[in-house]
Amino acid sequence: MQNYQATIISQYAAAPIVTTLIDAMDTWVDPSVNIEAWYDQVWNILTAVGYGLDVWGRILGFGRVVNIPGSQKFFGFEEAQPSSDQDTWGFAPFFGGAGTTQNYSLPDDLYRLALLAKAATNIWNGSILGINAILLALFPFRGACYVTDGQNMTMTYTFTFALSPPEFAIVSTPGLLPRPTGVAATVVVP
Repeated sequence: MQNYQATIISQYAAAPIVTTLIDAMDTWVDPSVNIEAWYDQVWNILTAVGYGLDVWGRILGFGRVVNIPGSQKFFGFEEAQPSSDQDTWGFAPFFGGAGTTQNYSLPDDLYRLALLAKAATNIWNGSILGINAILLALFPFRGACYVTDGQNMTMTYTFTFALSPPEFAIVSTPGLLPRPTGVAATVVVP
Protein backbone atom coordinates (compact mmCIF):
# COMPACT_ATOMS: atom_id res chain seq x y z
CA MET A 1 0.00 0.00 0.00
CA GLN A 2 1.33 3.38 -1.02
CA ASN A 3 1.46 6.40 1.30
CA TYR A 4 -1.23 8.46 -0.37
CA GLN A 5 -1.72 10.91 2.56
CA ALA A 6 1.19 13.00 1.31
CA THR A 7 -0.52 13.52 -2.04
CA ILE A 8 -3.99 14.58 -0.80
CA ILE A 9 -4.49 18.30 -0.52
CA SER A 10 -5.24 19.52 3.00
CA GLN A 11 -8.93 20.32 2.47
CA TYR A 12 -9.66 16.61 1.65
CA ALA A 13 -7.19 14.96 4.06
CA ALA A 14 -9.82 14.51 6.78
CA ALA A 15 -12.73 13.65 4.40
CA PRO A 16 -13.82 10.08 5.26
CA ILE A 17 -15.36 9.34 1.83
CA VAL A 18 -12.25 10.36 -0.10
CA THR A 19 -9.86 8.47 2.18
CA THR A 20 -12.11 5.37 2.11
CA LEU A 21 -12.26 5.44 -1.71
CA ILE A 22 -8.50 5.78 -1.98
CA ASP A 23 -7.98 2.95 0.56
CA ALA A 24 -10.35 0.69 -1.40
CA MET A 25 -8.60 1.50 -4.68
CA ASP A 26 -5.67 -0.70 -3.63
CA THR A 27 -7.91 -3.77 -3.69
CA TRP A 28 -9.72 -2.72 -6.88
CA VAL A 29 -6.51 -2.41 -8.84
CA ASP A 30 -4.72 -5.38 -7.27
CA PRO A 31 -3.12 -7.21 -10.24
CA SER A 32 -2.19 -10.37 -8.30
CA VAL A 33 -5.34 -12.26 -9.39
CA ASN A 34 -4.66 -11.50 -13.06
CA ILE A 35 -0.98 -12.37 -12.71
CA GLU A 36 -1.81 -15.74 -11.14
CA ALA A 37 -4.37 -16.52 -13.86
CA TRP A 38 -1.88 -15.52 -16.57
CA TYR A 39 0.81 -17.69 -15.00
CA ASP A 40 -1.51 -20.71 -14.80
CA GLN A 41 -3.13 -20.33 -18.22
CA VAL A 42 -0.21 -19.12 -20.33
CA TRP A 43 3.24 -19.24 -18.74
CA ASN A 44 3.20 -22.64 -16.98
CA ILE A 45 3.19 -25.24 -19.78
CA LEU A 46 1.91 -27.93 -17.38
CA THR A 47 -1.30 -25.97 -16.67
CA ALA A 48 -1.62 -23.79 -19.77
CA VAL A 49 -4.78 -24.11 -21.85
CA GLY A 50 -5.97 -22.97 -25.29
CA TYR A 51 -4.27 -19.71 -26.17
CA GLY A 52 -1.44 -20.35 -23.69
CA LEU A 53 -0.54 -23.63 -25.39
CA ASP A 54 -0.74 -21.94 -28.79
CA VAL A 55 1.82 -19.39 -27.54
CA TRP A 56 4.08 -22.25 -26.42
CA GLY A 57 3.59 -23.85 -29.85
CA ARG A 58 4.85 -20.68 -31.55
CA ILE A 59 7.82 -20.51 -29.18
CA LEU A 60 8.75 -24.17 -29.78
CA GLY A 61 7.92 -24.15 -33.49
CA PHE A 62 5.22 -26.82 -33.53
CA GLY A 63 1.60 -26.27 -34.56
CA ARG A 64 -1.52 -27.85 -33.11
CA VAL A 65 -2.52 -29.75 -36.29
CA VAL A 66 -1.03 -33.19 -37.05
CA ASN A 67 -1.68 -35.57 -39.92
CA ILE A 68 -3.12 -38.92 -38.95
CA PRO A 69 -2.80 -41.57 -41.67
CA GLY A 70 -6.20 -42.47 -43.05
CA SER A 71 -7.68 -45.90 -42.57
CA GLN A 72 -10.02 -45.81 -45.54
CA LYS A 73 -10.30 -49.09 -47.45
CA PHE A 74 -10.13 -49.22 -51.23
CA PHE A 75 -11.51 -51.60 -53.84
CA GLY A 76 -9.08 -54.43 -54.62
CA PHE A 77 -8.95 -57.71 -56.56
CA GLU A 78 -8.42 -61.21 -55.16
CA GLU A 79 -5.42 -61.78 -57.40
CA ALA A 80 -3.65 -58.76 -55.97
CA GLN A 81 -1.48 -58.99 -52.95
CA PRO A 82 -3.91 -59.06 -49.99
CA SER A 83 -3.55 -56.14 -47.68
CA SER A 84 -5.52 -54.53 -44.89
CA ASP A 85 -6.44 -51.54 -47.06
CA GLN A 86 -8.35 -53.55 -49.69
CA ASP A 87 -12.02 -54.49 -49.75
CA THR A 88 -14.39 -56.08 -52.24
CA TRP A 89 -16.80 -54.73 -54.87
CA GLY A 90 -19.59 -52.55 -53.51
CA PHE A 91 -17.94 -51.91 -50.15
CA ALA A 92 -15.11 -49.52 -50.97
CA PRO A 93 -14.26 -46.83 -53.56
CA PHE A 94 -11.57 -47.21 -56.23
CA PHE A 95 -8.06 -46.25 -55.20
CA GLY A 96 -7.35 -42.66 -56.23
CA GLY A 97 -3.57 -42.96 -56.29
CA ALA A 98 -2.71 -41.50 -52.90
CA GLY A 99 -3.40 -42.52 -49.34
CA THR A 100 -5.77 -40.42 -47.36
CA THR A 101 -4.70 -38.38 -44.39
CA GLN A 102 -6.74 -36.68 -41.79
CA ASN A 103 -5.76 -33.32 -40.37
CA TYR A 104 -6.40 -33.46 -36.65
CA SER A 105 -6.30 -30.49 -34.32
CA LEU A 106 -4.83 -31.76 -31.07
CA PRO A 107 -6.83 -31.12 -27.91
CA ASP A 108 -4.99 -29.41 -25.06
CA ASP A 109 -3.80 -32.59 -23.30
CA LEU A 110 -2.28 -34.12 -26.45
CA TYR A 111 -0.90 -30.78 -27.64
CA ARG A 112 0.79 -30.37 -24.25
CA LEU A 113 2.33 -33.85 -24.72
CA ALA A 114 3.66 -32.86 -28.15
CA LEU A 115 5.05 -29.56 -26.85
CA LEU A 116 6.75 -31.26 -23.92
CA ALA A 117 8.28 -33.77 -26.35
CA LYS A 118 9.55 -30.92 -28.53
CA ALA A 119 10.92 -29.01 -25.53
CA ALA A 120 12.67 -32.12 -24.21
CA THR A 121 14.16 -32.75 -27.66
CA ASN A 122 15.53 -29.20 -27.69
CA ILE A 123 17.47 -29.79 -24.45
CA TRP A 124 18.28 -33.49 -24.96
CA ASN A 125 21.84 -34.49 -24.03
CA GLY A 126 22.37 -36.81 -27.03
CA SER A 127 22.31 -40.15 -25.21
CA ILE A 128 20.02 -43.15 -25.39
CA LEU A 129 19.57 -42.88 -21.62
CA GLY A 130 18.36 -39.32 -22.20
CA ILE A 131 15.81 -40.47 -24.79
CA ASN A 132 14.56 -43.21 -22.47
CA ALA A 133 14.16 -40.69 -19.65
CA ILE A 134 12.15 -38.43 -21.98
CA LEU A 135 9.90 -41.32 -23.02
CA LEU A 136 9.25 -42.30 -19.42
CA ALA A 137 8.45 -38.70 -18.50
CA LEU A 138 6.05 -38.31 -21.45
CA PHE A 139 4.20 -41.59 -20.87
CA PRO A 140 4.25 -42.24 -17.10
CA PHE A 141 2.44 -45.27 -15.69
CA ARG A 142 1.40 -46.53 -19.15
CA GLY A 143 3.89 -49.38 -19.51
CA ALA A 144 7.36 -49.80 -20.86
CA CYS A 145 8.63 -47.52 -23.61
CA TYR A 146 12.23 -47.34 -24.69
CA VAL A 147 14.59 -46.77 -27.60
CA THR A 148 17.12 -49.22 -28.98
CA ASP A 149 20.11 -48.55 -31.20
CA GLY A 150 20.25 -50.80 -34.28
CA GLN A 151 24.02 -50.21 -34.61
CA ASN A 152 23.50 -49.46 -38.33
CA MET A 153 22.30 -45.83 -38.26
CA THR A 154 18.81 -46.91 -37.20
CA MET A 155 16.95 -46.72 -33.94
CA THR A 156 13.61 -48.06 -32.77
CA TYR A 157 11.13 -46.49 -30.39
CA THR A 158 9.28 -49.39 -28.74
CA PHE A 159 6.02 -48.99 -26.86
CA THR A 160 4.57 -52.00 -25.02
CA PHE A 161 1.19 -50.30 -24.73
CA ALA A 162 -1.26 -49.14 -27.36
CA LEU A 163 -1.05 -45.56 -28.58
CA SER A 164 -4.10 -43.70 -29.80
CA PRO A 165 -3.91 -42.51 -33.45
CA PRO A 166 -3.10 -38.91 -32.37
CA GLU A 167 -0.40 -40.18 -29.96
CA PHE A 168 1.08 -42.31 -32.74
CA ALA A 169 1.07 -39.27 -35.03
CA ILE A 170 2.90 -37.31 -32.32
CA VAL A 171 5.64 -39.90 -31.74
CA SER A 172 6.13 -40.50 -35.46
CA THR A 173 6.33 -36.80 -36.40
CA PRO A 174 9.93 -36.02 -37.36
CA GLY A 175 11.63 -33.65 -34.95
CA LEU A 176 9.35 -34.19 -31.96
CA LEU A 177 11.14 -37.09 -30.32
CA PRO A 178 14.94 -36.94 -30.11
CA ARG A 179 16.88 -38.59 -32.90
CA PRO A 180 20.52 -38.12 -33.86
CA THR A 181 21.13 -36.54 -37.24
CA GLY A 182 21.27 -39.08 -40.06
CA VAL A 183 19.72 -41.88 -38.01
CA ALA A 184 16.48 -43.46 -39.28
CA ALA A 185 13.88 -43.98 -36.55
CA THR A 186 10.94 -46.37 -36.51
CA VAL A 187 8.11 -46.70 -34.03
CA VAL A 188 6.92 -50.11 -32.84
CA VAL A 189 3.59 -50.48 -31.04
CA PRO A 190 1.58 -53.62 -30.22
